Amino acid sequence: MMADSGEDDHAVGGPVRHIPVLLDEVIAALAPKAGETIIDGTFGAGGYTRAILAAGANVVAIDRDPDAISAGRELESQSGGRLRLVQAPFSSIDAHAEQIDGVVLDIGVSSMQLDQAERGFSFRSDGPLDMRMAQQGVSAADVVNRFKAGDLARIFGFLGEERHAGRIARMIEKRRASQPFERTRDLAEAIADTVGRNPKDKIHPATRVFQALRIYVNDELGELARALFAAERALKPGGRLVVVTFHSLEDRIVKRFIADRSGTAAGSRYLPETQVKSATFEKSGGAVGPTERETEANPRARSAKLRAAIRTEAPPRAPDLSIFGLPKLPEVRSAGER
Repeated sequence: MMADSGEDDHAVGGPVRHIPVLLDEVIAALAPKAGETIIDGTFGAGGYTRAILAAGANVVAIDRDPDAISAGRELESQSGGRLRLVQAPFSSIDAHAEQIDGVVLDIGVSSMQLDQAERGFSFRSDGPLDMRMAQQGVSAADVVNRFKAGDLARIFGFLGEERHAGRIARMIEKRRASQPFERTRDLAEAIADTVGRNPKDKIHPATRVFQALRIYVNDELGELARALFAAERALKPGGRLVVVTFHSLEDRIVKRFIADRSGTAAGSRYLPETQVKSATFEKSGGAVGPTERETEANPRARSAKLRAAIRTEAPPRAPDLSIFGLPKLPEVRSAGER
């Protein structure tokens, strides 16, 4: 089950008041204390950072969205030197701090980004087909208008779990020959016209395609995987790793990483035994979801899942992306390369 699959404001990109998801659970798992330093790898609107500062800890807050960094400057200036903002992808967290007491990651798009029609994440409010969190590089329009139908189908099928991926991809390839896709609502309406809408469906027919494009354009799964390895390098022994995800693809990556690094990954009785590796993390409980009260107050929290682990004294291992089982998708290239 993918996150944001209901027809609520967050799913289709309508206005949502920013509310940090699983805030109490995140702070309990992070356990920030005065004098400690915590990395908030996905600063966004600063919900977690404010709570961590209130607990007395220092924060290095990272976000690749220049708008988020700009909006956070006032909080930084009011922090008395306890908050440092960094504009960078969160996969680089270990380049900005070391021997850290905690790392928190809230994966996915922020309500702040969804609310801005000009960012192109939404199709309820028409805007340019963009979706770039860092506001640079290949846009969603580049992908839709340049990629082969087969590549588009793979992106929609895997990253969006869209069952009509092939039909939608062929429609896009045919339509763009006479009229390229440039606006969010244009693409959404073309998808709806192609696959129709079942009255029983709770989401718009374009929801999964838009999710897939956003994840692909921003390499969100790759960023998450690399960020987990970076956290392993940055955390000191006893440091806490806390990750909040919103759909099954993200949660699977976090779950597999913790299982692999804590030595709890399931092996096969048909394969030869491999050398036992030192555990770099200790699993801290199981997955935690929102309370009914929180989902009523904040629909975005509905599919949220928190996983946590504690860093051991073992040295970090070499990164190995194969543990996540991610498929090979077409490379993101500039216009002159495709």
